[in-house]
Amino acid sequence: MTDTGTGKPMALSGHCLCGGVHYRTRSLVRSAGHCHCESCRRAASSPVTTFFTVLREETELGGDSLRYYASSPGVRRGFCGTCGSPMSFETERRANEIDLYVASLDAGLSVTIKEHWHWDEHVDWLTIVDDLPKGEGGA
Repeated sequence: MTDTGTGKPMALSGHCLCGGVHYRTRSLVRSAGHCHCESCRRAASSPVTTFFTVLREETELGGDSLRYYASSPGVRRGFCGTCGSPMSFETERRANEIDLYVASLDAGLSVTIKEHWHWDEHVDWLTIVDDLPKGEGGA
């Protein structure tokens, strides 16, 4: 399985709950982490979201129900307009990359998570015990 430590790309694919949005990438996973920012928490209605980052040019994201929401200046979030599943995060600050949700993978949920992003925004009612770096910024 491709992860941030192997250096060997392998096809990864995933889809939303209803199957109306899907993706496939052959990119090396550039990073993977748990995001605790308020924007991601609200977009997913979850205390934390987990992404893996790949090159945009090596990734196909599509489907008839793919929609985008501009959640803040320079940021768009892909989601399924039918079932509502969040699918992607893109920012102009990293225009050549796209973040996809680890939980949407078809198989091999073993992408190695390397860090926590926006730890300074984490919810205080969820206890997380791990040795991953806990940064105050994002990827």
